[in-house]
Amino acid sequence: MKRPAAFFTAFFAILIVSLGGLYLAERRPKSTPTSANAVLDMVADAQRDISRIPMHFTRLSDEQEIKIGRELSGQYAGQFQKLSAEDEALAKYVQRVGGTVSAHAHRHLAYEFHLIPNHNMINAFSLPGGPVYIGEGMLDQMETEDELAAILGHEVEHIDHYHCIERVQLEAKLKNLNLDIVGELLQIPLEFWQAGYHKDEEFEADREGVRLAVESGYSPYGAVTLFTRIAKLCNEYVIHAETPEQELSELAIQSLAGYFRSHPLPSERLGRINSLIAEEHWQGRTEQKPFHVEYEVHNGQFVK
Repeated sequence: MKRPAAFFTAFFAILIVSLGGLYLAERRPKSTPTSANAVLDMVADAQRDISRIPMHFTRLSDEQEIKIGRELSGQYAGQFQKLSAEDEALAKYVQRVGGTVSAHAHRHLAYEFHLIPNHNMINAFSLPGGPVYIGEGMLDQMETEDELAAILGHEVEHIDHYHCIERVQLEAKLKNLNLDIVGELLQIPLEFWQAGYHKDEEFEADREGVRLAVESGYSPYGAVTLFTRIAKLCNEYVIHAETPEQELSELAIQSLAGYFRSHPLPSERLGRINSLIAEEHWQGRTEQKPFHVEYEVHNGQFVK
């Protein structure tokens, strides 16, 4: 099968840029140390970009992506419990923080933020076109609003950088699904979105998610403190099966184990985030806002 000329044009463009970067790196003054890891990262990024080139030529329009996301979201809605009055307040908090962060995304889509009222779900995920979901179990682990901003920023960037729509396009191709037929999307289960992405895409979402949070007025250390805390939970419950003060159910432990199986190691993620903080000179931005949800209570009962 003949490949379009544009494919080869893009391929050689990336190749030339990569070689040019190496050339310029060699031309820098010798007083600037060159890290082997930096070169490897650049090569890895180039390889990733080349592998995603075909998706650029078949990528759906924003309108098509939004339609698919809404259809999927509508199909999955019946799988979630109804929100209690207390959950409604928490959902509004998630929507407010999510709206603040997503306002700085590159793609101006109709981002939506939803709470899944399940304390056993220690995860968050996003759908093409804008819907973002976060489990109440993940919120239970948070101590600051900055940590919430980091997680929501991460999920927004999976949408913003086309990770979601490229994933559904690849899945449709593998299963011969017609994305224009609503019924065929039913074959994509909810669990499909809860699994992590390619390692490079996860790192990209971490990096750009932290940028979104900082641009929104939050501390970059929200990501650091949250990932550190969740890593400790994983170590205590999943690896050593110890019992810290905060109890987790067996379902929550399975959810936590699934999150770590499908995402890069916390040490790698923390290392890259701390490097980004140093590169951007954000070390002084340590102050975080408390996690604060306002509830309306009448006669001792939560109200919507």
